[in-house]
Amino acid sequence: MKRQDRSSLALALRAFLTDYLPRQRALSPHTLHSYRDSLKLLLQFAAGRKADPSQLTMEHLTYEQVMAFLLHLETQRHNRVSTRNVRLSAIRSFFRFVGAHYPEHLALAQRILSAPLKRTASREIQHLELSEIQAILRDIDRSTPAGRRDYVLLGFMFNTGARVGEVVGLQASDLALDAPPSVRLRGKGRKERRCPLWGETAQALRAYLGERQVASRESRGVFLNHRGQPLTRFGIRLILQKRVRETAQKLSSLKDKRLHPHSVRHSTAVHLLRSGVDLSTIANWLGHVSINTTNKYLTLDLETKRQALEKSAPALSGDQRRVFRCPDQDLIKWLESL
Repeated sequence: MKRQDRSSLALALRAFLTDYLPRQRALSPHTLHSYRDSLKLLLQFAAGRKADPSQLTMEHLTYEQVMAFLLHLETQRHNRVSTRNVRLSAIRSFFRFVGAHYPEHLALAQRILSAPLKRTASREIQHLELSEIQAILRDIDRSTPAGRRDYVLLGFMFNTGARVGEVVGLQASDLALDAPPSVRLRGKGRKERRCPLWGETAQALRAYLGERQVASRESRGVFLNHRGQPLTRFGIRLILQKRVRETAQKLSSLKDKRLHPHSVRHSTAVHLLRSGVDLSTIANWLGHVSINTTNKYLTLDLETKRQALEKSAPALSGDQRRVFRCPDQDLIKWLESL
């Protein structure tokens, strides 16, 4: 195997991740990390357990190898189809770059770019009811530093509907805790927005930062782990699962729910919707680029559907029941009259 064969793959990966994505396309660090992780998993799979990924060449990453990797994600790593598609999107983006900058590998790139995304089944969006959120917060033991942090963390997430990446990167300088309190959140694509804070949330944040002797104008992480480092996405997921598990022992409605940090964001949207907040305000609150993204909560809110059903429920007994009869003479007019 020629050394230049191995180095072409390494050079392409380096150029793709350190120049093309961050400088030419100006993608966010979160997207870069996602692409990096996807390509890392592919290289480890292609090399096998005992081989060294640094010995791979571009020719090792064939269409058949990529398809086998995607199957491995679903069957061995038990990833959902949506995760499989995210990995494939990153791989296709890399080989689109390879085809444009390394013409000797154009045929390989074109073959891999033909790998199809798999259709995903639509699943019910899981969220927490207000009473469940309140129960979880109430059950947290705030006599310990970890308990006080978890209480403020989950309360803040429910107040703002922030994405987990926005919570991980939150700095004390992003908080404005004087009346009217608010927070600056940095969302997808480096977009920033201001979100109002409830008085109770601002008071809890002020006490939490005061305990840590952190001024609200300092550029220091707000939510830290026991080592004094910013919480990770995985850490926040573990905290939520732990607190839900504790409350589920007393609240049976929590036992069968598949919850993750994004579920708290869904819970915020449903709570705002039920409180009478209009969709455009909710979209701005959550940082949605399009209101079409926010529309999904209309289908999620079962309570609103029940209320609509009660208001429009027909009387199906006695003479009040409406009977539709189709006239023989003009079917189109009858259809238009319905």
